[in-house]
Amino acid sequence: MKIIRPVALLGAAALLVAGCSGGGGGGDDGGEGVEATGPIDIWLSNNEQEVAWGTAVVDAWNAEHPDEQVTAQEIPAGSSSEEAITAAITAGTAPCLVFNIATAAVSGWVRQGGLVDLTQFDDGADYINERGGDSAASYMTDDGFYQLPWKSNPVMVMYNKTIFADAGLDPENPGMESYDDFLAGAQQIVDSGASQSAIWPSPTSEFYQPWFDFYPLYIAETGGTMLVEDGEATFDSDEGRAVAEFWAQIYADGLAPQEASTDDAMSVGTTAMQLAGPWAIASYAETVDVGFMPVPTSSGSEDVFTFADSKNVSMFTSCEAQGTAWEFLKFATSEDSDGQLLELTGQMPLRTDLAATFPEYFEANPSYEAFAGQAERVADVPSVPNSVETWQAFRDGYSAAVIFGTAPVDEFLTSTAETINGLVAE
Repeated sequence: MKIIRPVALLGAAALLVAGCSGGGGGGDDGGEGVEATGPIDIWLSNNEQEVAWGTAVVDAWNAEHPDEQVTAQEIPAGSSSEEAITAAITAGTAPCLVFNIATAAVSGWVRQGGLVDLTQFDDGADYINERGGDSAASYMTDDGFYQLPWKSNPVMVMYNKTIFADAGLDPENPGMESYDDFLAGAQQIVDSGASQSAIWPSPTSEFYQPWFDFYPLYIAETGGTMLVEDGEATFDSDEGRAVAEFWAQIYADGLAPQEASTDDAMSVGTTAMQLAGPWAIASYAETVDVGFMPVPTSSGSEDVFTFADSKNVSMFTSCEAQGTAWEFLKFATSEDSDGQLLELTGQMPLRTDLAATFPEYFEANPSYEAFAGQAERVADVPSVPNSVETWQAFRDGYSAAVIFGTAPVDEFLTSTAETINGLVAE
């Protein structure tokens, strides 16, 4: 299915290159750059709203720091942000900070020698942990913070209220929290003729597709467990089996198509549901009356976790004024700056007590309120070696066993876990 997202998805080739040796120096610089000050350059996502936010933050900083001016530009054009960043690391031309880092890319760039460990700053670890809370530790790589957790688009089930009503489901309280209830509601949608499919996750083979079908439900079923933890795959388990079998039944019962949509199925009404983040509220405002509910679990649990779909901030070893870069990074992720980010983009800052910190915003924008609570309960992509290969191995096995039913689910879970254990151990 075609989905409009606020930022480009990762390019596999870029991340594979990132795992190789290249320019940019090592992850430590002996401390000199950590204290150096002066002008810095930063890169921003090419998302219009984020550019507006970045421009405002830079202008506010520059007005108070005449000797430490910040110059912002959009990430250079390429097939992906990651490709442009990898090329800049290799050439030694990366900016000081990039505000659009995907967790899956970080481990490769660390091994390339391109990123600064933010714990080198005296208050680095304390600042990140205090801002991000308990979830911050999951963004560490090799016991260091090479990225600051910045903002998330926590994944929930987006649904078309009109289709739900036409199918006889309550659009304000669908009651689809458990697998059994979700399957029953999905069957009711299709049987009623309200929509030709109940849900339409993309069935294509790109490595990142599990982030929008299997992975959010796995995180929910396990209470926040990542695909890989402590160097071992976690999904060859009762919880992983329950999630895989749930999706396998969705496909076997004809509730989700096995082919990609040629248009935006949510907008044209050929599906009733999709997994999406808060970006979808603005994206579908003119075409769909959307509702949101947590992803289902086998037991219909309350306060479930989900996939964060975060974008973060990293500092690059080519930066000569790392002291200024660190102070600007704290300024740009302060409560005031995070409030501006929320106001301009609708994306959730990765900080504790989000709803209590910005009550006026959520009172004025009630459609985003569900995401404020969900943002407190998220997990992300693990920062592991061979990240792209890991996710590609998972997707290949999942596609065969779950989407197309050509292999047993148990065999997929066991063999894929073994493959991934080998990949992350390299």
